[in-house]
Amino acid sequence: MWWRLYGAAGDGSDLMNGQQRAPARFTSVEVRIDEAARALLVRLPAQGPWAAGVEFLVFGLKQGWAALYGGALLALLMATALWYPADAALSRYDFLFGCALAIQGVMLVARLEQPAEAWVILIFHLAGTAMEVFKTAAGSWTYPEDSVLRIGAVPLFSGFMYAAVGSYLARVMRIFDMRFDRYPTAWATFLLAAAVYVNFFAHHFIPDGRWLLFGLTALLFGRCTVHYRVFRGRHRMHLLLGWFLVALFIWIAENIATLSRAWLYPDQLDGWVPVSPTKLGSWYLLMIVSFMLVTIVHRPRPMDEPS
Repeated sequence: MWWRLYGAAGDGSDLMNGQQRAPARFTSVEVRIDEAARALLVRLPAQGPWAAGVEFLVFGLKQGWAALYGGALLALLMATALWYPADAALSRYDFLFGCALAIQGVMLVARLEQPAEAWVILIFHLAGTAMEVFKTAAGSWTYPEDSVLRIGAVPLFSGFMYAAVGSYLARVMRIFDMRFDRYPTAWATFLLAAAVYVNFFAHHFIPDGRWLLFGLTALLFGRCTVHYRVFRGRHRMHLLLGWFLVALFIWIAENIATLSRAWLYPDQLDGWVPVSPTKLGSWYLLMIVSFMLVTIVHRPRPMDEPS
């Protein structure tokens, strides 16, 4: 059954009922959503396949909530590709930049995210924009439309694509109350993340070190397991597998984004084709940098730390 594949670890001690308050890691809006959901879900069976279905449903809903920022941006990319006026005074890219800022503001004012997560988004935006400026100059990809708000060939909205990854990781860590078993030392993880980030630039001048970086990642995190709470109990997954699944979904989102002509790879200039599966490796390595940046705000917590 699916819960065995994910290694269900709940033994009943994690059972939550409708009388318990949502944890402090939730925002005030999330507290209200959590309490309303528990009032409904607690009436459903606690054992058998129906219980597994409830866990799976809650898992999907929480994942969607964590990806709220990225999902909104992706929807905007597709909507503007289909309906944004070609003769509008404001370019599509500049419009997207304004929308990305507005979404961020609404999420903060409406308390849909914590202020610390906004700092994560800012850090990702800066780091992503720096890489974008270099990569577009090197011809790795291009932005085919004009804009005013840009640095070199890079429209400023592009940094929010990276920020969406950071937003998702920060939110998913607290929403699922993630705990880690056999997590490596902080200095080793940050050295690895720095090496990965440098390699994104350096491989244009020296041999690509990604296979060495994959090996170092497996060496550092091969024994690390992430434990996460869905509804009634905790589940576990190898962290390396979790990163791969996130990278896979980002690659799918990238296909949608390039279909909307938000940016294009060289082989897509004469007509859209799917993004090469080799990009999965790049996104997997980006997961390492992204995760390390998020740990600045949400440090990895061990299993025995109280909620």
